[in-house]
Amino acid sequence: MVGTPDTADVLVVGTGIAGCAAALAAARQEADVLVLTKASRPEDASTDWAQGGISTTRGEPATLKTDILEASDGTADPDAIDTLVEHADRAVEDVLLETLEIEFDETDGGEFDYTREAAHSDSRILHVDAATGTHILRPFLAHLDTLETVDIREDTAALELLTHEGRVHGVLTDASETGQPVFAGTTVLATGGIGSLYTRSTNPPGATGDGIAMAGLAGAEVDDLEYVQFHPTAYAGDGTARSSDESTSDRAPTFLLSEALRGEGAVLRNADGERFMPDVHPDGELAPRDVVARAVARERARTGEVVLDVSPLDFETAFPDLAEKCRERGIEGDEIPVAPCEHFLCGGIAVDENGRTTLDRLYAVGECARTGVHGANRLASTSLLEGLVWGLRAGEHAASLEVDPKPIEAPDLRNSDPELPPGFAAEKFTRLQQTMDDALGLERDPDEVARAGAVFRRLKGEVDAYRRTRTSRDLYELRNACVTALLVARAAAKNPDSSGCHHVVDGARDTVAGQVR
Repeated sequence: MVGTPDTADVLVVGTGIAGCAAALAAARQEADVLVLTKASRPEDASTDWAQGGISTTRGEPATLKTDILEASDGTADPDAIDTLVEHADRAVEDVLLETLEIEFDETDGGEFDYTREAAHSDSRILHVDAATGTHILRPFLAHLDTLETVDIREDTAALELLTHEGRVHGVLTDASETGQPVFAGTTVLATGGIGSLYTRSTNPPGATGDGIAMAGLAGAEVDDLEYVQFHPTAYAGDGTARSSDESTSDRAPTFLLSEALRGEGAVLRNADGERFMPDVHPDGELAPRDVVARAVARERARTGEVVLDVSPLDFETAFPDLAEKCRERGIEGDEIPVAPCEHFLCGGIAVDENGRTTLDRLYAVGECARTGVHGANRLASTSLLEGLVWGLRAGEHAASLEVDPKPIEAPDLRNSDPELPPGFAAEKFTRLQQTMDDALGLERDPDEVARAGAVFRRLKGEVDAYRRTRTSRDLYELRNACVTALLVARAAAKNPDSSGCHHVVDGARDTVAGQVR
């Protein structure tokens, strides 16, 4: 162990909207807050990549609740939805409008330009062009920097939770070569999703399931991990395969074609020019994401291509950022090639209405947490809202305990063996990603899921053998990815029933498997 350990009343791991909200709420309670993130730039957080917007209730919480429940295939927790919708508008007003003064898009009349997305029954989504996350996160981080009781440490990864007798006392970080502890009265995990477990994802490259893996290894309950949501309209032209000398941070993910495009009239067509969604679902292109994603994959397999036709709207004017991305890739017309792409994990670390996990003094918020709001399928533009609402609740609750940080014995990690070859982690990640694509994508064959679990167990064993004598962020990210992949596979294997994102079929590899690549 090197140096004097850091301490904090409240420790937050992660700097997306959920982590920032937790830090803000704890600071408002006059707590000493330390925020750790392995990111070094705002764009390394999933929030910065969020396009469509943030849902509100527009004064009708019951209607939003109905939409969330229906989109979840009836599996979401009604009590959790009540917590979300009852606090939604006040959280948006307090933090985004009054504190951060976010300038959401307005109509010519000076009113908010609420938009509609798939499975919403009304236009209720606040947005800034199609780059809402960027316009929220950067002012949020700038505001936290002005608070005297908040300290943000970038480029610092949490490696393990420090626990004693079922109580969490902080984390072990990679701030030194053999691990540096940070002790806290309460700890909040806000580490994001699992996009790096798939070859194509709308998540940033560092989304390796760190919080889920650390909490799971420490004994926290996890739930609903089989529900991995795939967005139906990611640009199909960007591959993300990595060469053997690339690390996870070098992955170049595809970009998302926001659901707001379909909300404004864009339609999906197959290679024969046929619009196929009206024959699949009464809501057409605005059907729930899981339904649209599987339909897109089937049409790609059947006809060779699916495009998003944006000719019904003024694409260049209404969505200038997305239009620019398309032009940069040589797409000059109105038809943009799309394919399903891993987007969001609906499950995660099990938490209550205040973000508390089953481990004492450990909280989880944002995509790494399972609040119960999403069930088997998330309603569009509720992720930023959930992160904001639960982040505020968790930060306030964590600070209210007024627990002094208690140092405990922390392990000294070994870092004695030579560094691994440059391509070691990338090669293992490629093996993991291909297995996730084949067995745990849009459709799941139980036999393939079982084989995937065996692959992940062997892969974790191989990684652990190297990690015992090397303290490397790449190795810990790979360990976390292996643990999370294994937990996803176990959850999928235990659930024989199709619901939402978890679609169980026989012979899935002959239908839409591989369409997430």
